[in-house]
Amino acid sequence: MQAVFYEEHGDTDVLQYGELPDPEIDRDEVLVDVKAGALNHLDVWTRKGMPSPGEFPHVPGSDAAGVVAEVGPDVTRFEAGDHVAVAAGSYCGDCEHCRNGEHSQCVEYAILGEHTTGVHSELAALPEENLVAVPDDVDFETAAAAPLVFQTAWRMLHSRAEIEAGESVLVLGASGGVGHAAVQIADHAGCEVYATGSSEAKLEAALDLGADHVVNYEDEDFDAFIEDHTDGRGVDVVVDHIGGPTWEKSMNSLAKGGRIVTCGATAGPKVEVNIADLFWSQYDILGSTMGANSDIDEALSLVWDGTFEPQIRDVLPMSEAASAHQLLEDREGFGKVVVVPDSEL
Repeated sequence: MQAVFYEEHGDTDVLQYGELPDPEIDRDEVLVDVKAGALNHLDVWTRKGMPSPGEFPHVPGSDAAGVVAEVGPDVTRFEAGDHVAVAAGSYCGDCEHCRNGEHSQCVEYAILGEHTTGVHSELAALPEENLVAVPDDVDFETAAAAPLVFQTAWRMLHSRAEIEAGESVLVLGASGGVGHAAVQIADHAGCEVYATGSSEAKLEAALDLGADHVVNYEDEDFDAFIEDHTDGRGVDVVVDHIGGPTWEKSMNSLAKGGRIVTCGATAGPKVEVNIADLFWSQYDILGSTMGANSDIDEALSLVWDGTFEPQIRDVLPMSEAASAHQLLEDREGFGKVVVVPDSEL
């Protein structure tokens, strides 16, 4: 099969597209004929060695969709011809967290494409629990672009921050995968949505997806904007997946008793927290990773019926994976970057 892969960590020039052995399925696995994949910033960090997969050549990619080509004898949920998308989280099913339905808290939790072989290839062999059914009327690009970011944003806002109608939510980086999903989810929940972006085009796109107020963080400090537009109150929830340079402003943007929820640190993991402000204002700091099965099912059901719309900024052949990665690193455009096996073009 043809696949995207790299044999060492580094810049985009380490990415190759070439022949690798076809995968063989185990008894509980499904062979997927991949029709489309999608990139996440996780692919950039993994390519650079943060964290590092254990074996080379490494196939990246946590998001993909396609058609079931073959199933192992122990598979019960799928058969040849089914349309499926990848649910990238891998869990043991036996620990206390899995038994409680909190699969992303599993003590052995791993992510396809990060800790194990990814799915940016013509074929992928996956355990059936790493697949979700996709209605036949949903196109493969949409199905590939949705799972990781919508489950992540859904868990952040609903399962962790427990947003309610009438609350106010600030979403940082609304043009990215998690950001543009979070805007839609918060709006759907009946929240007043504030969103940040670095260009007028990105801000217009955020408004189109449901944001009520937008601020260009290149021109104005977003915490000052929040203070001005909430009469000094602040917002109930801040979605911050950026980290280092935004953390203090995110904390400044919270109302008394507010919650800040984070799933990543794309601009740096080290931050400072004023403990006096934390206890005096009774803030909650919430970590969130990927999603439990219930988060995935709830979020994707609203993608499949058209309530949520994954935004796709570009579709490229897998042989141009280096250009696709560069698009993410340059932070240009709004939404997801999708790659398609060259044989599908």
